[in-house]
Amino acid sequence: MDARDTRVRILRAALGEFGARGYQATSIQAVAERVGVSKAAVLYHFKTKEEILAALTAPLLDAMEAALVAAELSGPADAGWLVLTSLLDVWLAHRYLMRMSLHDLALVQGAAFERWRDAAFRANALVAGAKPDLAARVRAAQAIAMISDPVVLLADEPTEALRGLVLLGLRRLFKMPEAPKEATTKASAPRRGRKSVMSPEHQRRARRLRDRGKSPDAIALELGVSRATIYRFLRQ
Repeated sequence: MDARDTRVRILRAALGEFGARGYQATSIQAVAERVGVSKAAVLYHFKTKEEILAALTAPLLDAMEAALVAAELSGPADAGWLVLTSLLDVWLAHRYLMRMSLHDLALVQGAAFERWRDAAFRANALVAGAKPDLAARVRAAQAIAMISDPVVLLADEPTEALRGLVLLGLRRLFKMPEAPKEATTKASAPRRGRKSVMSPEHQRRARRLRDRGKSPDAIALELGVSRATIYRFLRQ
């Protein structure tokens, strides 16, 4: 078993323990026992429990920030809806990490809190639009809550069904035409404008980003390819 595999197993075990017991109540020894290694082996990869939490939250925060950048570059006409749909996908991909907030607030402390807070303000501003009145700002805040709360509270529900119902609620909030096809499996076809084939250069960049700890969602957004393409490539 190589060091990278052990590190990944430690992070998965920590996520399971944090989600079940809460961050504060989980010890490094408990994580080690769940992995089936010694406490010293865990400490070889992570000096403290805080380092484990930072490694777990970094991909989520990276993906959120990448989604915001993509929305900002899309232009004001599309930015609001793109923020909502992109953040929904990011949060669904990291829903078990987000569910930790039901046990304690460790997920939003220190530097991680500052990044989360800044991303939340940017998202609300993009959804509210240029020169929003109070009604637009309130609706933007409601929309952000509409995509986060169901993911946290209903994390064990089927992903596509949950995604489709959240999008349905958003469309009703914004008085948009309902689009049943929103709930279809995204893996069956890339999003409009996203490439489904990766060039050799994209493949090299994807590997570098993966080795730096970037999540598949963040890699897809940075390279401008579909999430399904990235997941297929990383499984090879």
